[in-house]
Amino acid sequence: MPHPVRWALAMLVGFALLLVGLIMLVTPGPGLLLIFFGLSILALELEWAREINKQGVQGLEKLVAKIKSWFKKLKKDK
Repeated sequence: MPHPVRWALAMLVGFALLLVGLIMLVTPGPGLLLIFFGLSILALELEWAREINKQGVQGLEKLVAKIKSWFKKLKKDK
């Protein structure tokens, strides 16, 4: 796919998912998930979206590590 077409498609889909995700933060729906998908698509073409996406993944990895350590602690206490 030619670069200008790929860029335009990524912008359209990425910003649409980002906007719908922001709306779903205040209405029922998977807002955070759509924001993550929108940023992931935008990260294919935009540096600022790539950086935000990387920070989000690192934060998620820290959260998962804390939850795993909490479950290990609970299992050890039994």
